[in-house]
Amino acid sequence: MDRDAIWAQLCDEAKEAVQDEPLLGSLIHAGLLHHHNFEAALAYRFSLKLASGEMSEQILREIADQAYRTTPELGDAARADLMAVYQRDPATHRLLQPVLFFKGFQALQAYRMAHWLWQQGRRDMAYFVQMRCSECFGVDIHPAATIGIGVMIDHAHSIVIGETAQVGNHVSMLHSVTLGGTGKADGDRHPKIEEGVLIGAGAKVLGNIRVGHHSRIASGSVVLHDVPPCKTVAGVPARIVGDAGCSDPSLSMNQLLETDDEV
Repeated sequence: MDRDAIWAQLCDEAKEAVQDEPLLGSLIHAGLLHHHNFEAALAYRFSLKLASGEMSEQILREIADQAYRTTPELGDAARADLMAVYQRDPATHRLLQPVLFFKGFQALQAYRMAHWLWQQGRRDMAYFVQMRCSECFGVDIHPAATIGIGVMIDHAHSIVIGETAQVGNHVSMLHSVTLGGTGKADGDRHPKIEEGVLIGAGAKVLGNIRVGHHSRIASGSVVLHDVPPCKTVAGVPARIVGDAGCSDPSLSMNQLLETDDEV
């Protein structure tokens, strides 16, 4: 689905939603129908959700508008993230759901704004956005972390991603995932998650380790060592328990373990 088609579908869904639930008309008009494109709607949502007595909605809106205007890649990443949720989450039946209601998608876009500020050298403002994202959504992503496109964070409660973490394209993770360090050492100390990885709920990946592309991390696992590509790991500490089971685990979202035999 191309850029214009995504926005057109969002607007069509918004109009239908207003007809179905008139009491949400004001919210839906303000969040979607009032705006001329997807980026403007995202900027409005970002500023509305993260504004506080310390930082006005107007200032945050100006920051977001500038970011989307000068860095089109931000809008492209948001579209890819939106389609990731739409295609992988069976609870998502319309594109407008993540934009208006799902904190995983909204928190990820707030991180992208914080990361943009970090790259602009506006680090204190980036930290402010990180703080508000944590307070509003329960998602704490350091603005220096790097996250690819087409990422889905499902439910998103208690997600923690550290400063030097790297997350590749088309990764899926569920709630209570931690990509963290293991001590007080400075420098490169957080995990590197390659493309297409599926990380189950409550999994902890700790230290400067690499999780190979298209692997799976079972729910509740604690990963302390590198994971080869296309494998499934499970347990505390995590061990290889088999292959990933398919070519694209982050897209299939299949978290069932087909074998208990260690490899």
